[in-house]
Amino acid sequence: MSNIPADLKYANSHEWVRVDSDNLVTIGISDYAQEKLGDVVFVELPEEGAEILAGDPIAVVESVKAASDIYTAVTGTVMEVNSALEDIPEQINTDCYEDGWLVKIKISDPEELLDLMDADSYADQCAEE
Repeated sequence: MSNIPADLKYANSHEWVRVDSDNLVTIGISDYAQEKLGDVVFVELPEEGAEILAGDPIAVVESVKAASDIYTAVTGTVMEVNSALEDIPEQINTDCYEDGWLVKIKISDPEELLDLMDADSYADQCAEE
């Protein structure tokens, strides 16, 4: 079974969201998603300062199997990208919840976080797939 930390929120499309402060969140892909992708070999991240809408693609993760769009679950401004992934994309495979995070976003509508799943609901979704 995949590692699904209880302190995170999850999107149907397998991204996780960590609330860092009232208006700042960190986003990455779940352990389940990185397992399905296989060995990650390249990551394309957005520009810092980019304005994004919930549901928009924010990154592309390429693995030995396929390239996958990664979507954001929140609307806001990209404040920081994990530039270390440019040189070490495999951090997504080895530590997707810490060193393998993708972006930090200043959210414009914290209410959007209420639309995300908790760990138990996300685990149920993964079990059904």
